[in-house]
Parts: sequence; structure tokens; C-alpha cells
Amino acid sequence: MTQAPTQADRVLIFDTTLRDGEQCPGATMTFEDKIEIAHILDEMGVDIIEAGFPIASEGDFEAVSEIARQVKRATVAGLARAIEGDIARAGAAVRHAERPRIHTFVSTSPIHLAHQMRKSEDEVVEIIGRTVAQARGLVEDVEWSAMDATRTPIDYLCRCVETAIRAGATTINLPDTVGYATPAEYMSMFRSVRERVPGSDRAVFSVHCHNDLGLAVANTLAGIEGGARQVECTINGIGERAGNAALEEVVMAIRTRRDVLPYATGIDTTMLTRASKRLSAVTSFPVQYNKAIVGRNAFAHESGIHQDGMLKNAETYEIMTPESVGVTKTSLVMGKHSGRAAFKDKLRELGYSLGDNALQDAFKRFKDLADRKKHVYDEDIVAIVDEEIGSAHERVTLEALTSISGTAGPSTATLTLAVEGAHRTTQAAGNGPVDAIFNGIRALEPHEAELELFQIHAVTEGTDAQAEVTVRLGVAGRAFTGRGADPDTMVACARAYLGALNKLQAWAQRGSAQSAMKLG
Repeated sequence: MTQAPTQADRVLIFDTTLRDGEQCPGATMTFEDKIEIAHILDEMGVDIIEAGFPIASEGDFEAVSEIARQVKRATVAGLARAIEGDIARAGAAVRHAERPRIHTFVSTSPIHLAHQMRKSEDEVVEIIGRTVAQARGLVEDVEWSAMDATRTPIDYLCRCVETAIRAGATTINLPDTVGYATPAEYMSMFRSVRERVPGSDRAVFSVHCHNDLGLAVANTLAGIEGGARQVECTINGIGERAGNAALEEVVMAIRTRRDVLPYATGIDTTMLTRASKRLSAVTSFPVQYNKAIVGRNAFAHESGIHQDGMLKNAETYEIMTPESVGVTKTSLVMGKHSGRAAFKDKLRELGYSLGDNALQDAFKRFKDLADRKKHVYDEDIVAIVDEEIGSAHERVTLEALTSISGTAGPSTATLTLAVEGAHRTTQAAGNGPVDAIFNGIRALEPHEAELELFQIHAVTEGTDAQAEVTVRLGVAGRAFTGRGADPDTMVACARAYLGALNKLQAWAQRGSAQSAMKLG
């Protein structure tokens, strides 16, 4: 009989989606996106939220500071190199948190010391002692990381860990920074360090694994077996290069295999799918269909043999229930005959709660889509609602659009916009239909922003699939992202561009209002 986990077997979940995850090329999040994701992580039960790298930019500092102010349950951490200025900046960023943490790191492997740090082993040990003590003087909760720990000689690694603990580190992180380790090696490293370092019982040991060899989750679980009681991970496994250990995979492995992994986390697993979808939406990084736990096909069965087994007993082919990760057990097929009550129930299942006006607008768009599409999937409904939420306070909206393109000549677009209720129409030409549409919008609403990102992907399969378009406009060092979804790709393009433009204009108006107040 499997024994219930004790407090000693409680595994802390340290989420670094907002820091390491955002370092994934192309995954930069806006200030508002970061705040939204932080609240989801806090609600889900994440123990520590690494909110960013405060020294990296003023925007990162502001985001970490605001998350520290708003998050009430989780510890909020700011990352800092082993440099005095970094640590002071991180301390300033997290000082308003209910539970602040400074996470400082330094390289320890021979290859990093020789080529990146250009320091001797003794010099790095001195740096560890000095900077950890500085951090401890600012906050009580200090985490120290040995970057590239898995390629560091064990004797030197133990010396560094001992120095960090003596200087006041309360958490010791031994990361597999380049995804080099195997599970047996990683487990052995933790056991050796914990056995050999005096005072190791005074610190919580942490794992941080990258997925370069596809072993991040396996190494994470091995590290726990080796005595680590904190897991550093990200939603959807997003992160540098091949990514990090995926939070949802680690948490569900522990929950599902308690017979061999007698540990516990504080995560509300029913929120995993919601968190995954939201992160995918704000970063425009689609989740692969066959992704474990949160992928679209994770609980889908097409094989006749599998379907037969599922009809007889779901446990024949499902080792966890869809409900346990926030997915409905059976897919409710929504179509043109579905009523408002069924649509509202579907939204509830997908984790949305809309006011009456927003619900009515979303339902109308759903009915319009159902008339044009053979199958309406959950992903279609999510796209509709996400756009509806984003457009609730838009100053400029699309009223009508006609696009003409072909081999004979330049493409043209005739579009009508409602600008604060007043209708404006224009016709524009361009090098392709998208260029024509964007030129038309710029003609009706002139602005100086540059188009930084234009991305299209299909929400579902089939030639009648909704297109989901992401547009990012940049001006004065700021970026504004808009998203649009529609079975007509050109309509989705226009809505996405207008979504970004509305955010830009709202920002500009806030700036003007603040300037007027100062002048007054």
C-alpha cells in the first residue's frame, strides 16, 4: 500500500516562465501579459514565481516590481548575476513582495570559468561568498545557483555549495544548464553534494533542467529522488534552446505515479490546460498537438482498437482523467443548432466567465462561425473569446472588408472602420492582400509604428479552419500585440492589426493624459 507523502516529501514548484521562458527567442511578453500569467500561476498554487531579470531592462524591473506588489500567496523572485549592481537591483524589485527572494547565480564548470567568467576557482568562491552575503542582507530568502553544475567537478561543486550556505543561501540550485546530464548522473550528483557538504540540511536543494537531449523531465524526477525538494520549470516547457522541464509534465508524473514517486505538490492540476492555453496565446507559441498533458491530442483517440477499449473502460488507454488537468471528458460538439445556454456551459468548461454583453457578442460571433464551418472545435471557441476579451474597449473596429488579389496586378482592399462610432471607408492597394489591408488601415488611422511581427496559423485542421493572426507594432521602444481569428484569413489579419493599434493608441492617450496632469 502506498503511503501518503510527508511534509519532508513536499516538492516546491518554482516557475520560471516569466524569466527563463521569456528568454525563448520570439516569446517576449508585454507588461500586461506578464501580470496576467503571474496571477494564473499564483492561483494555480505555484510556490515561487521567478518574475524576471530586473537588471536586464527598465521594463523587466517594472514588471517584477508590479508582480511583487500584486501577488499575495507565492514567493516572488528576481534573478541576479553574482554582481553587486544586479543584486541591489533585484532586491529593489522584489522589496514590496509578501515573500521576496533574490536568486543569484555564477558559473562553476571549467569550460565556463575559462571562456566566459575568465576567473580562477578561488576567485569564483570569493565572489559566491561576497554576493550571497550581500543578497542575504537585503532579503531572508536567498537562492544560489551553480550554473553548469552538471559539468562541474564534484569536489569543486561541493566547495562552492558549502560557501553559499555559509554565506546565507537558503536554497541551492544545481542546474543542468545545457541539458547534458542523464537521470542516473543527476540523481548521484545531488546525493553526493548533500552527503558531503556540511550544513546541507539547512538548505532546500533545487533542480533546473533543460531539454537539449529530451531528458529535462526525467532528470527533474531523478533530482527529486536524489533529495531535491524544489523543481524549477515552465508552463509548456518554454525556454532557452529546446526549453525547460514542463511544469505540467512534472506535476502530473508525481500525481499519477505516487506508487514510485511518493511526493506531493500544491498545484491545482485542473488549471494546467488553462495556463497552457493562455501562455500559448500571449506568446504566439502554439502547443504541439501531441504534447504530453496539455496537447490537443493528449486525450484524443482515433484508433479503432483504442476507441473500443475506451468505450468499455477509459482506464484501458488513459492513465489520468482529462478532468484532472482541466479538460472536459468528452468533446461537446458545438454547431449552428447550439443554444446560448450550451455555449455558456462550454465557456465555463474552458475556464471563461463573461459578463452578459461580452457573452452575447461572443455568442453572436460563434453562431456566425457555425454557419460557415462544418465543425466548431474548442480551439475555435477559445479564439473567439480571447479576441472578444481583447476587443472589449476598442476605439477602432472593423465594419466591412473586401479584398481582391490575383496574378493580374496589385491587390486591393476596400475597408470600412468604425472610429469611435463614426464610419470611415477607403480603398488601398498593396503588394498582396495583407499589405493592401494594412495600407488601408494606416490611411484611415495614420500612425508611426513599425510592423515588427506578422504571424498566421490555423486554429484547427481543414480548409474551413479559423486563421489566428498575430500582429506586433513597435513605436518608441514599446511593442503592442494584437490577435484576430476568423475563417477568412484577411478578416483575421485586419482584426489583429486593429487590436495592436488600439493598444498603441490607448498607451499614447495615457501618456498624453499624464503629461497634461503634470503641466496642470
